[in-house]
Amino acid sequence: MKEQPFHVLDEEADLEEEEVRDSAGRRVDAAYVERAVADVHARPGRPSLSEEPRHSPQVSFRVPEQTRRLLDERANAEGRTPSEIAREALIQYLESTNS
Repeated sequence: MKEQPFHVLDEEADLEEEEVRDSAGRRVDAAYVERAVADVHARPGRPSLSEEPRHSPQVSFRVPEQTRRLLDERANAEGRTPSEIAREALIQYLESTNS
């Protein structure tokens, strides 16, 4: 079993009484925690794919390795993400079958 590089606290720590350090050896105190929470809240996350700002559902499926390699090559050649290409292909397919 691989040992974790850090100690997981089983309960709340009293940061004023206990010395807790992060994986880089920095002391974790109340200011550290406040900065970490602010950092998490400041991250915008992924943009919505809808016109309205809301959650975009995720679709996941498996493909053969060769298909994935071709997708990655095309994405790199076009400077796009594999997700962008897959979304576009799915939309084109669905629109062509709804006629």
